[in-house]
Amino acid sequence: MVGIGSGGLDQITVEAVQALRESDFALAAVKRPSAGGEDPLFTRRVELLGRHAPGLELVGVQDPERDRSSSSTSTHGDYRGVVLDWHEARALAWEQVLAERPGDVAIPVWGDPAFYDSTLRILDRITERGRLTFEVQVLPGISALQVLAARHRLVLHEIGGTVTVTTGRRLREVVAAGADNVVVMLNSDLPLDGLDEWHIWWGGNLGDAGETLVAGRVGDVLADLRQARERLRAEHGWVMDVYLLRRGEDVSG
Repeated sequence: MVGIGSGGLDQITVEAVQALRESDFALAAVKRPSAGGEDPLFTRRVELLGRHAPGLELVGVQDPERDRSSSSTSTHGDYRGVVLDWHEARALAWEQVLAERPGDVAIPVWGDPAFYDSTLRILDRITERGRLTFEVQVLPGISALQVLAARHRLVLHEIGGTVTVTTGRRLREVVAAGADNVVVMLNSDLPLDGLDEWHIWWGGNLGDAGETLVAGRVGDVLADLRQARERLRAEHGWVMDVYLLRRGEDVSG
């Protein structure tokens, strides 16, 4: 597994580049874009390999459909069950390709394998079945959290403070529990209504040509944020955003 950064072709470590060049082939899921056509994130991986490991073949595995209906994902338990079913289907698809293609395989992981990525879990499912035996090595990448902090020139936590990292789905839950300094990843939308007095530092498609940054009081910039998010999706075929939320008036980094 090779962390490849959050979108920029040069947001990849020297160690990761060397691993790609020493691999026999690379493997990545091909997801079906909502508007049809090619998967823009798969295409981005092809571009990255062409830049850093010319000649390395990227084998695409069609990603199984995942149930995203509100009736199946309304609670955390329901959502977890849907995701686990999807992991199982993806593991079966990957296992078939790995069984047919021996050699050292690189799996380019968007961002960093340690932050909201399930590749390790899928590989564990494959090895637990015992049909294939292989060693898994993980090379860290530059996470979207790091790029967000760098672009806005801020520290993600206050002096001696803490930062909570969560998903858009669980933002309300962690705010209700008292968190006042929150990094949010994996957003299907921007669930920020009622948080007008919080301060936000937002980044969309970080490292990509369409990279967009917005910062300010939530009540002042929320409309702009939603417009920027939809513009990125329309112009580039994908949007991947991350943001820091800080409660109250103290917005020091």
